Amino acid sequence: TDLPASAAEFLRDRHLATLTTLRADGRPHVVAVGFTWDPAARVALVITSDGSQKVRNVARHGVAPVAQVAGGRWLALSGPARVAREPDAVADAVARYRDRYREPRENARRVVIEIAVTEILGRA
Repeated sequence: TDLPASAAEFLRDRHLATLTTLRADGRPHVVAVGFTWDPAARVALVITSDGSQKVRNVARHGVAPVAQVAGGRWLALSGPARVAREPDAVADAVARYRDRYREPRENARRVVIEIAVTEILGRA
């Protein structure tokens, strides 16, 4: 249940990732994203715009694994996903994104995709 120190560090370092969701017809929709990891809650967080394809796909199917790759190191985090629109959840995700990446652009339609991680695969 605990990640090795190297994996925890890999999830704190600045890396982009891919988020995979399923379209209405079942085909994968893969996009590059920044994401953050809440180790206490075991949740991966992706900020995005409400109404985007990835948001519609998560709302429809409830899955959205995120994978980070850097050279020979990689981690894939998966589990049930949901779209959170609550202001406190969005503000927390924005603060975490700011800490890992940079200040995100203003977005009045911002929501957060929350992935309740039940499986982590990889080599970090």
